[in-house]
Amino acid sequence: MTNPTATLLISCPDQRGLVAKFANFIYSNGGNIIHADQHTDFAAGLFLTRIEWQLEGFNLPREFIAPAFNAIAQPLGAKWEIRFSDTVPRIAIWVSRQDHCLFDLIWRQRAKEFVAEIPLIISNHANLKVVAEQFNIDFQHVPITKDNKSEQEAKQLELLHQYKIDLVVLAKYMQIVSADFINQFPQIINIHHSFLPAFIGANPYHRAFERGVKIIGATAHYATADLDAGPIIEQDVVRVSHRDEVDDLVRKGKDLERVVLARAVRSHLQNRVLVYGNRTVVFE
Repeated sequence: MTNPTATLLISCPDQRGLVAKFANFIYSNGGNIIHADQHTDFAAGLFLTRIEWQLEGFNLPREFIAPAFNAIAQPLGAKWEIRFSDTVPRIAIWVSRQDHCLFDLIWRQRAKEFVAEIPLIISNHANLKVVAEQFNIDFQHVPITKDNKSEQEAKQLELLHQYKIDLVVLAKYMQIVSADFINQFPQIINIHHSFLPAFIGANPYHRAFERGVKIIGATAHYATADLDAGPIIEQDVVRVSHRDEVDDLVRKGKDLERVVLARAVRSHLQNRVLVYGNRTVVFE
């Protein structure tokens, strides 16, 4: 789509007339809605919606849309965000030694599968610097130990501000990000195998092989202070059999991690993810 659009992601206490109120805001200002989706969580008593409309012909300048909509949203007790399709997000990819998710994200970005810039790679090891150089991406080696974690996280945060980063993707970054860091920069997506909590720690595929599991999976989620327990964006599984060795499980697991992480990042960048509590609605 060449014409820019605006997207509202809204959650508010469920009540009558919400669809009409939100749609009328756009209609009364000359907007043309091109996508609208909604979901009601009856248990939580919440109405959740995503509305996208064309900015061409819309009467309100961009800088006036938010305050104008807030006048409607505030009496309804709504939480909301607005995004514009021609704003290009900037991603920092954090890695350790594994490169499969890093290569996949770079390839998809270069192939224009999602619209974003990747100006920065941060790693606690120097191994993948050659990948950054190959694609002309700045690489920052920030080694982490238990003694320097606070100091190094301050450096990482400074780098995110320096490079004007909008989203951090933990592409097999094998370090725990502190709660303090997440509070200061909450836009973080993580990927991990879906053996948790059964096979926590090192060598999960070896331990899963010993147990004779029949499926393996991957989960992409937003990072929170609770380790690997943030709101889930995307998951998938694949079957394995008694004929599969550990190497087969690792290979299949990496394939899943690539795809699941890419789906999660794409959904986030397309403003299709609405977080409420520790859950998400991912609009198609």
